[in-house]
Amino acid sequence: MTIDERAVAYRDTYNEQLRARGVTREAAERSGPVVRQLLAGHGGLITYRDLGGLEGGELDTFIAAQRDHFAALGEEVEWKYHGHDLPADLPERLTAAGFTAGERETVLVGEAARLAAEPVPPQGVTLREITSRADLERMRVMEEAVWGYDHSWLPDVLERELNGEGDPCVVVVAEAADEIVSAAWMRLHPGTEFASLWGGSTLAAWRGRGIYRALVAHRARLAVARGVRYLQVDATDDSRPILARLGLLPVTTTTPYVWKPAADQRERPAG
Repeated sequence: MTIDERAVAYRDTYNEQLRARGVTREAAERSGPVVRQLLAGHGGLITYRDLGGLEGGELDTFIAAQRDHFAALGEEVEWKYHGHDLPADLPERLTAAGFTAGERETVLVGEAARLAAEPVPPQGVTLREITSRADLERMRVMEEAVWGYDHSWLPDVLERELNGEGDPCVVVVAEAADEIVSAAWMRLHPGTEFASLWGGSTLAAWRGRGIYRALVAHRARLAVARGVRYLQVDATDDSRPILARLGLLPVTTTTPYVWKPAADQRERPAG
């Protein structure tokens, strides 16, 4: 099987398993072909495998109904659009309904077993799984140093998942002495062969030393031990080349189309 053929096969499996399942970190409800959820601290999220052939005016009416559902709740909402979604004019129709496109990311998929090498962090750095609120707060401090904005929502989200609410989660930090210098997490998705990789932010002074690669390898080993076959990442332009070199294949793109109530100027957190 060629690389292109493998990428298509990965995309089909991703569609059939992860997209058909939807995100289930919070209570979800189905509305026609989509799953809509209200994620604590994140507003609404709309996911789907496909739109069941909706197009034209019928699709416009459906998009407006989803927008209005969250408007009635006073919440912003993200429509998670993928680059291979049909109809081809879906982005234009979302924009016409008041949704704004965010940063496009690349969806990469790879075999967990191929990525599960022995992690090799730089000298003086150790990798450790964390579960305590105190460690999650230390992780938050690192994330805020990297990104320069509030991450107070992150310990709450990860603590709920670590305590069994939603999909199981594993959080791993890289530490130098008593300082967290990088952190990442992995979500397992019961009923599928997938786990998804998140995070990987690293303090500027520690970048370029292989910490991100070590965190990927460590999580891949944990995934294999739990019977996971595939790893999936929504990657930024910064992390995509590293992940591609490790063997993950780009299978599609994803772009958040976000609608906000007129008076809502909040920045929407990721994760």
